Amino acid sequence: MTPQPADWVRTRVKPEQTPPRSAADLVITNATEILTCVPRAGDRLGRRLGAVLAIGGERILAVGPSDEVAAQVDTAGARVYDAAGKIVAPGFVDSHTHVVFGGSRADEYAARLTRDAAAVRALGIPTGIPATVAMTRAASEEQLTAASSRRLQAMFRNGTTTVESKSGYGLTVDKEMELLRINQRLQASLPLDIVSTFLGAHDFPPELPRQRYLDLIVAEMIPRVAEQGLARFCDVYCDDGYYSVEESRRILEAGRAAGLQLKIHTDAYAAIGGAELAAEMEVVSADHLNYAEPRAFEKLAAAGVVGVVMPGLDWAVQHPRPFDARSMLEVGMTLALATDMCPACWVESQQWIMQLACRLYRLTPEEALIAATVGGARALGLDDRGTLEPGKLADLQIWDLPGAEDVVYRLGHNAVVALIKRGRIYD
Repeated sequence: MTPQPADWVRTRVKPEQTPPRSAADLVITNATEILTCVPRAGDRLGRRLGAVLAIGGERILAVGPSDEVAAQVDTAGARVYDAAGKIVAPGFVDSHTHVVFGGSRADEYAARLTRDAAAVRALGIPTGIPATVAMTRAASEEQLTAASSRRLQAMFRNGTTTVESKSGYGLTVDKEMELLRINQRLQASLPLDIVSTFLGAHDFPPELPRQRYLDLIVAEMIPRVAEQGLARFCDVYCDDGYYSVEESRRILEAGRAAGLQLKIHTDAYAAIGGAELAAEMEVVSADHLNYAEPRAFEKLAAAGVVGVVMPGLDWAVQHPRPFDARSMLEVGMTLALATDMCPACWVESQQWIMQLACRLYRLTPEEALIAATVGGARALGLDDRGTLEPGKLADLQIWDLPGAEDVVYRLGHNAVVALIKRGRIYD
């Protein structure tokens, strides 16, 4: 075969082609500002004024001036959402809740407004985690699912698009598995994402010796949770009166060996070394931390452990030592704000949590929003949400407010007029 000239070959090489633009399904226009929560010079919230946001499927395609977005994305067939006069922000990521439970502790809460714990018990009112365990055990799976669904729907209406949900009010093998299955049922029926956490080590059941229950968690519960894919995280309540540091270490090591990621409740009522354990084991998050000392914060920061703090709980129980958010931030810890939605702290609004954090714990509005979105995502080990930027999930909320600071200024007000979850509008 006669070799062909080089220029013959060149004439048959296809010219470089511009890749086709992604097609947008939804474009948000005319927002007063878009709070991307992607820091820019001098602007921690990454505010974009006069910008549009394009969504394709479940993901954000582009954010920026309309001409730039049009150059990147095909918007010809997209639905347009007019956010005129409104603010767009990431959906809240609530990284610590106990939303699946039975019954109510309203009687206990009301009595404790004017009485101490001993006086409340003298009235014969069941209190604390054991009271909720009894009510949860008495409720059917259908009853628990329906009650939890109502709470989660309210949280969604208040801007939360991702929720962590713990077990821990069953304290038997079967009931703990049931609570985790309920998380799966709720995930299948509701628009928000539910991240499931196994917390069999929330307390000790009254019917079993301490060591027997500890063995049950390690030898039976954790393996079943992992085998059945019922949870992403293994958690433990490491505190005075609950699980010791060594007991907590054993549980966390078993969880890690089973392939679960790790969390820890710790130092809520005493500094027993749980924060140091969290840093040593490099758990994803350490939650509460009321009694943890600044030197422990430094270890947590160095280990990359997110601190999850819950002003709603401190307020609801009139905590004797509220958490020290400023010290955590000053040593470089990533902070997450969470509702701790539970029978002792019935909070459905992350907006209200931000308001408490700003007024009582000296967070700026910018710090509070970052903690309720970016921080919450990091506390769940999720890097696909919490900010509004290309490639991230299209999880966002739209506030009918004149300025971003109004979300912490308008106390008790729900600013949300619409949500977009995985690209779908809910208004």
